[in-house]
Parts: sequence; C-alpha cells; structure tokens
Amino acid sequence: MATLLADDSGAMGGGSIDWTLVSGINGFARHLPSWLDSTLAFLGEYGVPLASVLMLVAGWSWARRRPDAPAAVAGVLWAGLASGLALVLNIPVRAIVQRQRPFVAHPGQLDLLTAHQANGSFASDHATFTMAVAIGLLLVNRKLGLAAGALAAAEGFLRVFMGVHYPTDVVGGYALGTATVLLLAPLAMAVLVPLTRSASRTAAAPLIVAPSRSSRRPVRRAAAVPRPHGGEPEADRDLAA
Repeated sequence: MATLLADDSGAMGGGSIDWTLVSGINGFARHLPSWLDSTLAFLGEYGVPLASVLMLVAGWSWARRRPDAPAAVAGVLWAGLASGLALVLNIPVRAIVQRQRPFVAHPGQLDLLTAHQANGSFASDHATFTMAVAIGLLLVNRKLGLAAGALAAAEGFLRVFMGVHYPTDVVGGYALGTATVLLLAPLAMAVLVPLTRSASRTAAAPLIVAPSRSSRRPVRRAAAVPRPHGGEPEADRDLAA
C-alpha cells in the first residue's frame, strides 16, 4: 500500500521540517558521552513506559482511599485499559500508513541509539501509550495526570532523540492516545463504575476500597476482674446486665 505520509527520503540532505527536526535532535547524541546515550536510550525504550505503569499503580492507591472509591478506581482502571486499547488501534494505523522509520529512510545519517526493527513508524506506540495513561489519569487526578503528561512529553523527545521516530510520529501517537481515552470514556465509565461498585461488596473489596484504620485495629475485650467470695467476674456480670 502506498505510503500516506512523506518519508522524507526524496533528498539525501533532508528538506522537510520533520527530517530537519529528527536529524537535529538526534545530532545531540554525537556530543554526549556514550554512557549517557545508552542511559537515555534505555529510558526511552523501557524506563519511561515503566514509570507510566507505576503512575497507574499510584493512581489506584490514591483512588482506593477516596470517599467515592469505586468511581475513582473505575477511572484509573479505564486509564490502563484505554492505553492498551490505543496500542491495539495503532496496529491498523501502521498498516495503512506504512511510513518508514527515519533510520530506514536515511540510512547512515542518524546515530541510532538502540537496535530497532524496521517496522512502521507512524504512529509511535510509546507516545500513544504514555499519553493515554496521562490523559486517563488527568480525568481522575490533576496532579497525577500532569506528572504522567510530563513523562509522555519526555518519552516523545527521547523517541526522536534515539532516531527511531519523526516528531509527527510522536504527535500522531499523542493524538491517538488522547482520542481513545476521551471518546470512549463515557461508555467505559458507564460499564466500569457499576462493575467496581459491585466488586466493592465482594471478597475483592480491598482492591476497590482501602480498609479504614479503625477496621484494621484488633478489638480488645475487657479483662475479667475476679470477684471475691466466688462471685462472677465483673466484666461478665456487666454483659449479663
């Protein structure tokens, strides 16, 4: 199928803004120590996505302590489900667009920081996932959403810096992740909120609502005080009364 996005391969020196940006940003790698390049590549490939997953865990921990815990947990659950769904939706997008990655379209002109298969470049899976998490969390907790959004921004920069994506690949991933979360949120929450409310009344309740401190304290029984002359213990007598 014909490529729908320009792959910037028409001129060996570049020429489009997309190629100019990726070559310029990737060019910083040549001026950095090799250990720092390797560290940034690891963060871009694994570290930031893992941090986004940990943000979901933090959101779940926060949601369980909310007065409206079932609804809050449902929101965090949707953030996780939407990020996975957005990745699935990106599969046909890549198949339709069939855009070459920058290191494929411009062989030898980039400092490729990680071994990567030459599959479709648009849209970026990493950008799609991290932004979906960020938008999903933003719907339930502003601080967590903004923190996850900062991670998504860093991930987008790193994917271009590594030489594996064009900036528009990242923007496309951001758009796909955002659209998946927002457009399907009403339907998803209509299903997930009743589900979490029902689960909060089952053995799975600790996953939905954090046990209160008072419910975790052991119940102390009053010590029985012996009565002289064979009388019944004072505590037991009070209960009988």
